[in-house]
Amino acid sequence: MYSLTNVLRPYAWGSTTAIAQLLGREPSGSPEAELWLGAHPDSPSQAVLPDGTAMALDALIQADPEAALGSVAQSAFGDKLPFLLKILAAEQPLSLQVHPTQEQARAGFAAEEAAGVPRTAAERNYKDDNHKPEMILALTHFAALCGFRPIAGTLSLLEDLASRFEEAGEPEPSVLAEVRHLLAGEDERAALRAAFELLISGGTAVEAATAATAALLRSGAPHSADSQYAAELSTVVSLQELYPTDPGVLISLLLNRVSLSPGEAIYLPAGNIHAYLRGMGVEVMASSDNVLRGGLTAKYVDVPELMKTVDFAAQPVPLIAEQTTELGQQLWTPPFREFALQRAELRPDDGPVPLAQNGPLLLIAVSGSVLLDSPRGDLRLERGGSAFIPAYESPILLHPVSGAAENAVVFAVTIPPQP
Repeated sequence: MYSLTNVLRPYAWGSTTAIAQLLGREPSGSPEAELWLGAHPDSPSQAVLPDGTAMALDALIQADPEAALGSVAQSAFGDKLPFLLKILAAEQPLSLQVHPTQEQARAGFAAEEAAGVPRTAAERNYKDDNHKPEMILALTHFAALCGFRPIAGTLSLLEDLASRFEEAGEPEPSVLAEVRHLLAGEDERAALRAAFELLISGGTAVEAATAATAALLRSGAPHSADSQYAAELSTVVSLQELYPTDPGVLISLLLNRVSLSPGEAIYLPAGNIHAYLRGMGVEVMASSDNVLRGGLTAKYVDVPELMKTVDFAAQPVPLIAEQTTELGQQLWTPPFREFALQRAELRPDDGPVPLAQNGPLLLIAVSGSVLLDSPRGDLRLERGGSAFIPAYESPILLHPVSGAAENAVVFAVTIPPQP
């Protein structure tokens, strides 16, 4: 077992206090957006070796991938750790984005490599050749946009909005009227694609519609706070304040507006257009940093590549049902091969609890103190501590520390049983 030190990403949208408070340390004074635990080459964790020196986790795994990953993970995913664990804390919205399929990632990465686009270039779409299915488990109230809402619901929302323009004596923006017309088409995928393309193309008409809609709603027109779509309408206002002319503001009206309570989780497959709005959560994904942005950002937006990547199927919110083991562990297993997330909570006087482990495992303690016990030794983690456990160290038992002042809570990621 190896204790880890991890990379903290200071993106501007990050909270200045949430991650520090969770892990029991002083804030840095700057935005702390994402804490990365894993072996992605852009920001690998550093593993503490027995002699006290540190080694990048990706290099540690490459030194003996069979021992680190195990035969099952190695045969399924090659010589790389297949998952990445993050603590994410959003004070402001992240960009409207989508992740590619495995095939799209491989093709896009190869094309950009062949074209000589530097991997650090702002206009680079594909930072690696992997896909990025992901999930987010809310640790606080968590708001997000996630996938296209079923069209009937979106038409109802847009008709509600149109009636508010009428009641206020204001003309409905022609762009919104055109979106409603497009969504009435018989082919739902084609209708969503056409409506999305109209908005993502931007231009003066979209900018004017964005400004007019936000102004109407900001005035409280009429009784928008009492609408069944109050969350969706308030999201338009808050997004427009940050990105006054961005097409993503109106695109938000096409998407599921999600409000998660702590302990609830959603998963995001390739092609799912989404944006995290606010809150802190445990995020798990395949080990990739491939993001195609569509708005709500000052970063590079490649609309043609985005249009090839977005899945225009309307879907309900992709919630993950929590499972509870006989020992009280909570499990979230999205429909992906790369990862499953577990949470274990131990009172100071509890007996040991085994961790579910299929090959390699990443773990972080967010409360209390815990002792990790394997046939090859043990490792104590305090609040905020994290560890990589190679496949050959199994089974792992969690022991609470006797006399601790608070329950121990850990999150751990491993691969699910492979088909």
